[in-house]
Amino acid sequence: MKYSKLAIEVLKGAEQVIYYDPVYHGRTLKIFGIDNDPTKIVKYLADKYLEKDYGIVIFDTTGDYPKEGFESIIKIKDGKPTGLDPIKMAKEGIIDDPYTAVTIVQTIYELDRSLTEKLYADVLFGKIESVPQAASSEEKYAEVIKESYTSLDEAFFQGSTPNFGNSILVDLSDAHSITIVGMAFLIVAAVVRKRRHIFIGLDDAAVLSYTPAGSAAIPLLTQPMRGRVTALATRYTVESILNISGPTLVLYTDPDIQSLIYESNGVPPGAMRKRVLKGEGAFIWRTPETINVEEGELLI
Repeated sequence: MKYSKLAIEVLKGAEQVIYYDPVYHGRTLKIFGIDNDPTKIVKYLADKYLEKDYGIVIFDTTGDYPKEGFESIIKIKDGKPTGLDPIKMAKEGIIDDPYTAVTIVQTIYELDRSLTEKLYADVLFGKIESVPQAASSEEKYAEVIKESYTSLDEAFFQGSTPNFGNSILVDLSDAHSITIVGMAFLIVAAVVRKRRHIFIGLDDAAVLSYTPAGSAAIPLLTQPMRGRVTALATRYTVESILNISGPTLVLYTDPDIQSLIYESNGVPPGAMRKRVLKGEGAFIWRTPETINVEEGELLI
């Protein structure tokens, strides 16, 4: 098999090295495992793509990802300012346009279409310049926003807009509010969603997808795009991650979980369902005609 310049060695097989190639296998790689192995794989892949002069964006809910070498570290903590106000960021040109910013607010606070259009008009014509201002206005959309708007939200949107360099670590490990995690994830995803020549790592991807905002961010980062690679690393086999198209790297986990992963990938029962032991992996990938399972030892 011929590989592209983006191919990365992922496993050492009995007879040959096993590669993940986003051009050939699909640009979203799902990684399932327990303990710290998913984080180690994301770090390994990120380092390999750095060598290929790719930008790096890591969303880390574990706190285990090394913090050295990043141009920008965005630290998310409950009750602390982040500067991640989508309306303000649209005004500054960091988010593409005001409508994208308003749809983020719509997703977070579940505005209906008419209220979203009203907020968009107010943002477009300069009446509203931040999310806190929208929440404190006299308009009807403010009533809906305030139904779930808390002091944590108020603090979250305060502060100066962070720098979004070529390599970014979003450290979510000190944020205990899953709502705050989902908000941060969606807003940063909206900033980087059109970047090319970039590796995006989500760890833990399942945790990031637990809220409506988090679920809305996943498609932004897994949409196939030339020059982009996304790795979804998780310790949880949730349906929202299992059903995303793309190859799968199975690391050591419980046997019944391994069986569920094989089942979701359409691997037939029998010899193709290799039991993965500690220090090993199974790489599952498909073509329109076939399904393939390659096994080997981890390279980390």
